[in-house]
Amino acid sequence: MSSDPFPERLSTDAPAVTRQEMHFRRIDMRGYRRSDGLYEVEGRVTDRKAEDFTPASGGRPVPAGEPVHDMGVRLVYDDRMVVHDVQTFTRAAPYPVCPEAGRALQSIKGLRMTGGWGREVRARLGGARGCTHLMELLMPLATTAFQTLGGTRAGQPERVDATGRPLKIDSCYAYAAGGELVRQRWPQFFRPDPPKA
Repeated sequence: MSSDPFPERLSTDAPAVTRQEMHFRRIDMRGYRRSDGLYEVEGRVTDRKAEDFTPASGGRPVPAGEPVHDMGVRLVYDDRMVVHDVQTFTRAAPYPVCPEAGRALQSIKGLRMTGGWGREVRARLGGARGCTHLMELLMPLATTAFQTLGGTRAGQPERVDATGRPLKIDSCYAYAAGGELVRQRWPQFFRPDPPKA
């Protein structure tokens, strides 16, 4: 059903084992610049089973290889990362009621996809208020939206805190204050890691 991204055994010391694929999930994310000055980011999740599948709760039977889920979200946003519009689709889901859950995502209009985004999304859409699959797309959609703006922000001043320290420092492993990247790019903010005992 899918090509194996891990073709070799993970450890040469482990005994050889065979595997049977049971589930396949694909998540696609894409970002766009629009002609009206806004941006769009789209996410889609597709789940397939390797064998015929019928949900335990009696939903629709799904033949092997056919999508159990094929759902997506499109967010329209501006250069401040504020959501202007939300669109969803459900082409495949195990229960007839599933497509209705997309309406709940309208509650995120006006939110900014910055710090606190995940907490606010969970507060508005968690549990029975929304669709788990659509809600799960919203977290990586925010980072995809940020990456989409990356090219438009080239040449702009580095975002810094009140002390002038770039906000990228300590935002991920590569930008650790004690790492080589920070030492080269912002030597005045480089803080070597303490020696290990």
